[in-house]
Amino acid sequence: MSVILSCPHCHTGNRLDPARLADNPNCGACKQPLLSGAPLEATAANLIELLQHAPLPIVLDFWAPWCGPCRMFAPTFAATAADWAGRALFVKVNTEAEPMLAQQFQIRSIPTLMIWQNGEIAAQMAGALPASQFAAWLGQTIR
Repeated sequence: MSVILSCPHCHTGNRLDPARLADNPNCGACKQPLLSGAPLEATAANLIELLQHAPLPIVLDFWAPWCGPCRMFAPTFAATAADWAGRALFVKVNTEAEPMLAQQFQIRSIPTLMIWQNGEIAAQMAGALPASQFAAWLGQTIR
């Protein structure tokens, strides 16, 4: 089992075992860290493996480019991802680019936020949050 992660620096796809995510892997092409604290972009090709096998909790943001609240929340999500680097993986799912994932996860409103731990949903909420409330919600769920 492996997942393909797109490098946040050079956008090269990197195949790796999800168990190695905790080892701070580097991109095979540019040698930069794959998990630099920036949110990862998920696709149908990599999301399920990440959710089932990642050694860290995963914070999902289901969003769309046309969604005003999604765009307003994006900097909060990115900043929080950097603050929580090493404790959780932050993953964004563009529901316009991945409509089958939106359907599979029964996304009815965006943004929808989910926290996955040990292969299952630990928490879910719809709507954008201010940074302090987002951090508090994460802290209540992720131990």
